[in-house]
This record gives sequence, C-alpha cells and structure tokens, in this order.
Amino acid sequence: MISDMADIDMVDIDMVDIDMVGMDMADGFRKGLKKENWKTLLQLIKFGLVGVSNTVVSYVLYALIIFLLRGFSWEQDYIFANVVSFTLSIFWSFYWNNKYVFKEEKKGSRKLWRALGKCFLSYGFTGYILENILSFIWIQKLGCSRYIAPIFNLMFSVPVNFLLNKLWAFKDKDA
Repeated sequence: MISDMADIDMVDIDMVDIDMVGMDMADGFRKGLKKENWKTLLQLIKFGLVGVSNTVVSYVLYALIIFLLRGFSWEQDYIFANVVSFTLSIFWSFYWNNKYVFKEEKKGSRKLWRALGKCFLSYGFTGYILENILSFIWIQKLGCSRYIAPIFNLMFSVPVNFLLNKLWAFKDKDA
C-alpha cells in the first residue's frame, strides 16, 4: 500500500513537471511577442472558438432548411438557406464576440447598436456577397455538393471576418 502511494505521488509530481514545462514554453512564446501581438493572437484564438460554434449553428440551420425545402425542386434553395441561416448566426456571433472576444477597453466606450450594425455589414459582406458568389462557383460551375460548399467558403470568410470585426466593427474608439 505504501508503494502504491509512492507511485501516485511520483505520477503527480511528473504531471506537475509536465505542466511547468508547458507553461514555460507558453511564457517563452508569449515573451517573444509584443504585448499587442499577444493580445491579437488570443483574440484570434477566441474568435476561432466563437466561429466554430457559429459555424455549427449556421450549418445546422442551413442543412435543416435545405432538408425542409427538398420537395420543392428549387434550384437556388442553397442561397435561401444561406441567407436565413447566416442572418440568425450573426446574432449568435455578435453576442459572443462582444462579450468574450472584443471586450470593451473602457466601459461605455462602445455603442452597442452601432457595433451590431457594423457587425451585420461585416458579416453581410462575407456571408451574403462573398459566400453566395463562392457557393455559386463551387456548386454550379465546379459541381460541388450543396452540403460541402459552405465548408470551402470558410477558408475565405474567416480571415476576412476577423479583420473586419477587429479593425472596424468592435473598435471601441469610433464604434
């Protein structure tokens, strides 16, 4: 029994050592970046997490609408599904980005309705314009599945959305 406890203590010590090495590596990486770059990297990671949840919400709504419209033989059902699912997912994204990713530097420095409007314009550009153009190309010109095309669109829309949100929609100074 005493030897079992010694093994447990050794495992716990090893886990602490591993955690310390990981923390040292993260600290070293963080120290290599300027403070503003570190903040931007963390925002990008958080934005990615919000984006993953937003993508799930948007895609589930998109697929559900496509499924519900399957009996209508409507060739542009994917555009309608994209518009509706994307509009609803903007509210989801705005809430979490405002609360979690692009926090106000100073309380009251951001006008919520103006930020929401800018967020809609940012996402509107990528979601309504860019993604529908890309979906048309993937589906109509390249024969891609209606269910797969939105996944390809992410390669283009995510970086554009991050930059628009960070530098414009959630910017406290003039938001």
